[in-house]
Amino acid sequence: MSSVKHDVVVIGGGNAGISVAARMLRKGKLDVAIVEPRDQHFFQPLFSHIAAGAAKMSEAVRPQHSVMPKQARWIQNRVTHVQPEENSVLLADGTQVEYKQLIVCPGLQLDFNAIPGLPQAMDGVTGSSDYDPALVTRTWSMIEGLSKGTAVFVQPPGPAKCAGAAQKVAYMACDYWRSVGRLADIEVHLVVPSPTVFGMPDVDAELNRKIREYGIELHTSSTLESVNAETRSVNLDAGAEKVTLSYDLLHVVPPQSAPDWLKATDLPRPETYGGFVDVDDQHLRHRRYRNVWSLGDAAGSSNSKSGGALRKQTKVVALNVLDVLAGKEPRHSYNGYSVCPFTLSRGTAFFAEFDQQYRPMKSYPVLKMAKERRWQWVMDRWIFPQIYWHMILKGRA
Repeated sequence: MSSVKHDVVVIGGGNAGISVAARMLRKGKLDVAIVEPRDQHFFQPLFSHIAAGAAKMSEAVRPQHSVMPKQARWIQNRVTHVQPEENSVLLADGTQVEYKQLIVCPGLQLDFNAIPGLPQAMDGVTGSSDYDPALVTRTWSMIEGLSKGTAVFVQPPGPAKCAGAAQKVAYMACDYWRSVGRLADIEVHLVVPSPTVFGMPDVDAELNRKIREYGIELHTSSTLESVNAETRSVNLDAGAEKVTLSYDLLHVVPPQSAPDWLKATDLPRPETYGGFVDVDDQHLRHRRYRNVWSLGDAAGSSNSKSGGALRKQTKVVALNVLDVLAGKEPRHSYNGYSVCPFTLSRGTAFFAEFDQQYRPMKSYPVLKMAKERRWQWVMDRWIFPQIYWHMILKGRA
């Protein structure tokens, strides 16, 4: 078994891993390694726009090597285990990577297999998801090709990264169908696990207004129980009753959890669902292994998982790790902020900003953010992707 050593090892070369490494490296010379097996990097928030025909996949993907921080060592390999007692990470080729500080941010895995029949539905011509790069462009082909029938959009119970993406695609699809004169011939169902469409009064009011406008049938407190791809039907668990819907188009955000290798380590909190890293909400530091940190989708923090939350967490973790490497106590805290952009049409949107208890947490208190506007769609569709590629991944935003 070969062995290498680094001061800081980052597991994951997605948004979290690259941006936190870049932030640390901007502060000075540092020995950082990033473990990431993939050779392509995706800007996933653009996937809902691609699924609705409002963007191209070429805008959302770049070669992994082109976005990696130049001062960091890229270990293009797959993690199989972490041994926190020994301060080491094991890789698929047998290499052992030793660390002084470990940052765990591999993202989530998509658990399509958790729903009976869902993988088969995704393999068919009527099932799709904007969470799998292989299915995103097919989603738009399905939306564009549907002239009549029934469309079902499913949002999973948490934890999930920006689970409201199912709603975004539903609203943009309805906008398209209305623009080509088909909406009256398409029965649209939206399935959400929560008692209301989102969970904040002002956000619920704006979303419900749009749901009425499009004629969507909303199923609250409901989850996807199973799918029958042959009969093109879904079974919903709605608590006291079971609901069966036929479909001609099925769009599902799948259940999500931490990667299986992470679940098998000592890093998750014992006896908790999902296998997320056991960190405290403020410093994002592991509760038992004090040289381990986590942020983003794989962190077991109480906030809603989103890119906006990650942007705040990145700064906190980067500065806290630098503090510890300098022999200081971590001084920086995460405030629980998260944000969910809702695209209400293929040209309008609004931002829901909130804390871990779904209380409003506005960036600009004088503005009513939960209101459909053109400029918020421009921000989400055009400006944020540029900020991501040119600033966030450079550790500058």
